[in-house]
Amino acid sequence: MYSQEEPYSQSDSQTYLAGFVMANIVGLKYYSGTISGREMVGLVREPLNPYDTNAIRVLNTQSLQVGHIERPVAAVLSPLIDAQLIIVEAIVQTTANSRFSNNKFRIPCQIHIFAHISCFDAVHDAFNDSPVHFISHSDPSFTLSHSVAVKETRADNTATKTTDTTTSNNNLDQIFKLVRQNLNLAEKNRIAEPLNPPSNIIKSELLQHQKEALAWLFRRENSEDLPPFWEEKEGNFVNVLTNYQTNTRPEPLRGGIFADCMGLGKTLTLLSLIAFDKMQMKSGKKRSRSSVVETNGTLIVCPPSVISTWITQLEEHTNRGALKAYMYYGDRRTKDVEELRKYDIVLTTYATLGIELRWPDTAVKKLGWRRIVLDEAHTIKNVNAGQSQAVIALNAKRRWAVTGTPIQNGSYDLFSLMAFLHFEPFSIKSYWHSLVQRPLNQGKQTGLSRLQVLMAAISLRRTKENALVGLPPKIVETCYVELSCEERKLYDEVKDEIKSLMMHYDYSDRLVFSYSTILSMILRLRQICADLSMCPLDFKSCLFSSTDIEDVSKNPELLQTLVRMLQDGEDFDCPICLCPPSDIVITCCAHIFCRECILKTLQRSNSCCPLCRRPLSESDLFSAPPESFKTDTTELSSPEIRSSTKVSTLIKLLTESRDHNPATKSVVFSQFRKMLLLLEEPLKAAGFKTLRLDGTMNAKQRAHVIEQFQLSEVNEPMILLASLRASSTGINLTAASRVYLMEPWWNPAVEEQAMDRVHRIGQKEEVKIVRLIAKNSIEEKILMLQEKKKEITSKGSGRRSKDIAGMGIDDLRFVLGE
Repeated sequence: MYSQEEPYSQSDSQTYLAGFVMANIVGLKYYSGTISGREMVGLVREPLNPYDTNAIRVLNTQSLQVGHIERPVAAVLSPLIDAQLIIVEAIVQTTANSRFSNNKFRIPCQIHIFAHISCFDAVHDAFNDSPVHFISHSDPSFTLSHSVAVKETRADNTATKTTDTTTSNNNLDQIFKLVRQNLNLAEKNRIAEPLNPPSNIIKSELLQHQKEALAWLFRRENSEDLPPFWEEKEGNFVNVLTNYQTNTRPEPLRGGIFADCMGLGKTLTLLSLIAFDKMQMKSGKKRSRSSVVETNGTLIVCPPSVISTWITQLEEHTNRGALKAYMYYGDRRTKDVEELRKYDIVLTTYATLGIELRWPDTAVKKLGWRRIVLDEAHTIKNVNAGQSQAVIALNAKRRWAVTGTPIQNGSYDLFSLMAFLHFEPFSIKSYWHSLVQRPLNQGKQTGLSRLQVLMAAISLRRTKENALVGLPPKIVETCYVELSCEERKLYDEVKDEIKSLMMHYDYSDRLVFSYSTILSMILRLRQICADLSMCPLDFKSCLFSSTDIEDVSKNPELLQTLVRMLQDGEDFDCPICLCPPSDIVITCCAHIFCRECILKTLQRSNSCCPLCRRPLSESDLFSAPPESFKTDTTELSSPEIRSSTKVSTLIKLLTESRDHNPATKSVVFSQFRKMLLLLEEPLKAAGFKTLRLDGTMNAKQRAHVIEQFQLSEVNEPMILLASLRASSTGINLTAASRVYLMEPWWNPAVEEQAMDRVHRIGQKEEVKIVRLIAKNSIEEKILMLQEKKKEITSKGSGRRSKDIAGMGIDDLRFVLGE
């Protein structure tokens, strides 16, 4: 959440062309990929290559490997790439068929090197210490570059801002414009015929917008059209963006992004697609003779909390036994491929596939799936995470990324979805950067236009307003709370400590050295706003004022502080995978990661902390004691603990709601599990029956709580105390019509997801949402940052929002300002 920079976030900052090198692509005879002329090629690091840890693979537009960059050049580039100092893009400049050129064992190319201006010196130094000739803009040979950035420099004598390395920007944007026109024409000429699923499988009646979605999904799955940006010319097929040519017709892009707003019934629509397709399929289909065994089944990948939703939806909407489902999860994972082939649906989780990433012979990997559905697909927003790589590598004829929030932190989130969909060339990182990400980072309108064309080409997105589903209204109110004198006094003390500490920093890079100290202190500010009881009695021991680099190996108190921080709040993400950390480790430099994520990072030859660049080895990692995350409820239920201002306000609001309508059910969301525990006693004293749903529960326990809450009997609990993270995806809470948010979340998308657990299809009552915000506090500033974040995501900005996904020093000064 507060990371200075995500380890793969070179895309976040504006980069410039530092220069280029001439290099050879070698090893051509070992790979099937070809290059047909002057075209862009993709460069992919291969740090685990057994023959060369500096290896850089070269891919063509169709993701086929052509060869490797020759070793001397790779030896210089790879450490810079691994340290996230540069982004590289390559272009083969010959116009002849490179397979039949004078030298059939190598292909010359230009590798253009982009970096933030602050990294230029490091790039120059790296090449000065090597035999590789680096051609910067001061070199006379710079005019030989085939990069458009160079042409722009000569044309208008401006700074060498990065652009594309194929053809001119004008030509590229003409191509995107033409694709948009063709999409609009195709949509206009196509008769929108809504589909109904077979009644012998689906027993529920679909709403009109679901029937239309079913038709769109089925049409895309059975398309024979060329993929977007491909044209047929004189018997050959050409990718108009990269100039790649082939005489083999590219496979249609069967699938896409199903991005309807949360609560519109995407699960039922997908079940209807599976049912309709099952009805359409011919019987007696021949098995594939390839090494991949074919199946007519659908693999559904989702977070653990969503599995129960799929099971419930199957029971509610399908005739018994019409669709056979198998749970590939936990101890129930079969090794028998033939067993899995018996089922129409196989349910599994991202974590399960992540665990199996390096297992070569799992049943899921051996199968060629008829379709793969990624539910809550934004889970794979970091393409480098193990679970992301696992789903990308699976075999399937049809691929669907399903999410109501395809962009959470910035447009770079979409790259992992492109990689999963195998939407070439955008599924290759260097192409994505060159064609989409860079113009977006520069704030150019062309970047936004290109992104919109891409989304129009492969996605379906309807909101509750334009889907005409007849949902009752949703009203969001902000209830401002005045902190008590005791709360305000403590709040101001902590705030002054933080501001005093920050005065020592002259530049933002120093912030990362006391990252965990400031993180802990900000956490305390937020806890004080919610309830003083959440702060430990010795909380001032957390307020270190030293500006030295933190070292937990020499500071056991700091290690304990970090453990407490992880225990107290659930809104911390691993800075590498951007997901809640699993098997948590704390580095000696006081940073927190998933064990798998940081170990993978340390496999690189220049192993260092991804946040502060401090040299790091496996011996510098400390495990967080698992028992530290267990909260003793007896400590929280002491009658001597006085309710906070927020708790008192909440009880008042709930009492008013009960007096108005005793049948009204409410959900109280908090990101602090301690807060949920603290609420149980005062709510019980006020006469309320409660249930609790938090991240410590397994899928079965969560399903039981949700089922109990949905019951309409008078004596059932009327209030659900729910963890924001555990309840933000995939569950149905339509029994409630009131929602209370005890504190603001850094990422507004998570809040929206939680709200839409209540405001969704099946809701009969007007939904009222109340946000409790402490006046004149960090919470008000978080609301402002949320608005900035919403603006960024609504415009499709290329920048990952550091105000939410990572706190820069300017953001800290803002939230702590007067």
